[in-house]
Amino acid sequence: MGEAADRRTAGHPGVGRVLVVIPTYNEADNVSRIVARVRDAAPAVDILVADDNSPDGTGVIADALARTDPHVQVLHRHGKEGLGAAYLAGFAWARRRGYDAVVEMDADGSHAPEDLPALLDAARDADVVIGSRWTRGARVVGWPLRRLLLSRCGNLYARLALGMPVSDATGGYRVYRSAALEAIDLESVRSQGYSFQVELSRLAHRAGVRIVEVPITFAERERGASKMSPLIVAEALWRITAWALQDRRTAVRRGLHGTPDGQVRWP
Repeated sequence: MGEAADRRTAGHPGVGRVLVVIPTYNEADNVSRIVARVRDAAPAVDILVADDNSPDGTGVIADALARTDPHVQVLHRHGKEGLGAAYLAGFAWARRRGYDAVVEMDADGSHAPEDLPALLDAARDADVVIGSRWTRGARVVGWPLRRLLLSRCGNLYARLALGMPVSDATGGYRVYRSAALEAIDLESVRSQGYSFQVELSRLAHRAGVRIVEVPITFAERERGASKMSPLIVAEALWRITAWALQDRRTAVRRGLHGTPDGQVRWP
């Protein structure tokens, strides 16, 4: 496979070669189904299953898929290192192989592959495309009221605290053009889960890349256990607050001393 398979991919019109990164940990019930749906919805894209050494055999299933389909490859990681680390590894994998765009997609089916063509079409004129749950035309299926309110309020807080014109900063269904990944300081990223998506939204906004949102239909997973926990939500709120305070301090320093990078320079 390798480079020959890479060159064989035609890609999406107006975007180029596209890699869909699907992180997995104990997704044996879902990985075959999600890969098949991506292949049906967008036959020209490639898929990278980034498996965190799942004890339920997810990586073995992914290897079997890769053996029968040159569009599917597997990145075996040493252990459960988190969603953010898996995506960063996927970004690096894609950049080394010259992909023009990278897609983030969950393995559990909550991100409908059938929405992928619309996201890729939007990427023709944008650097980052967010599949949004909270923009006009979007639908969220299967969430209780408590979960809906938590997500809406969390995203409103992120938007106001960080000054980002993004309705769904925590959304994990995204397209990043290669130029956007080059512009974002990925080396500085330390967060995971919801806060990982917020951090990348913040860094993309600060880098001045063009971000657009496309409405999607988001459905709660039907199989397997959710990775969401109160700890992940608490981490996101703590980090958003810390970033907001950091940005305010930078703005004050810039105003006081007139330095473009916000660093204080004494005479």
